[in-house]
Amino acid sequence: MTAEPTRARVAPLWRELRYAGELARLLADGRLRDRGGARDPQPVLLIPGFMAGDASLGVLRAWLERRGHSVATSGMRVNVDCTERIVGRLQAQLRALAAETGRSVFLIGQSRGGAMARCLAVRDPDATAGLAMLGAPVRDPLAISAPVRQAVRLMARLGDLGLPGMFSSGCRDGDCCAGVWRDLEAPLAPHIRALAVYSRSDGIVDWRACMDPCARAVEVDSSHCGMSVHPDVYELLARELERTQAAPSRPAAGARRSQRPRGSAAEALG
Repeated sequence: MTAEPTRARVAPLWRELRYAGELARLLADGRLRDRGGARDPQPVLLIPGFMAGDASLGVLRAWLERRGHSVATSGMRVNVDCTERIVGRLQAQLRALAAETGRSVFLIGQSRGGAMARCLAVRDPDATAGLAMLGAPVRDPLAISAPVRQAVRLMARLGDLGLPGMFSSGCRDGDCCAGVWRDLEAPLAPHIRALAVYSRSDGIVDWRACMDPCARAVEVDSSHCGMSVHPDVYELLARELERTQAAPSRPAAGARRSQRPRGSAAEALG
């Protein structure tokens, strides 16, 4: 795990109260009701964030399905288990989904789920069509607000005491998740389109930790939790899915990856 950034600079936690307003904006936006009619439905795997479950991505799932995509969820009620254990289970699920559909899978993960999605893309590039990370602190998973960091420490203590289904301090400090830290720094296969969505007004994650050097980074004005219901994020995902489906056949192994531009959501959508 990279040491940067060493000190998290996060917007005030009260900025997360915007979630209700962001959801209301989406419900009033025609993009949520747009069925889209995907010409070539894409298999998608959704992975929720820390302390959240599949229900937190329910609106996103419904929107993707309405557009004709085949959506699978992680099976998690709450994302608090050891990262390596979760990634192992998700990897088996990813392979099964790719085998069942005969297609590589587009991965969408929010926060911790985005970091897990990146690990999957590194471990199973042949099963991965594309990757979207929403507010995912891939450069430093602990570049988070103080209250959330305290919650992480408390849960790690519970895991140390043997509470089942909970990560422990060994996941952070020991060899348990060494492979995860390597995957977060490893390059992505050249054919994988990667999108990193970040917000400077994120009240939970330091936006700098979301700047994956292998991804096209796009800024939105959103709360951390609200990225899963933000209209601009949905527009970005719609276009990313279209580009992934329209992409030519995979380049030969070792082909050089082109530099991804960075910009705002307005620039990306323009």
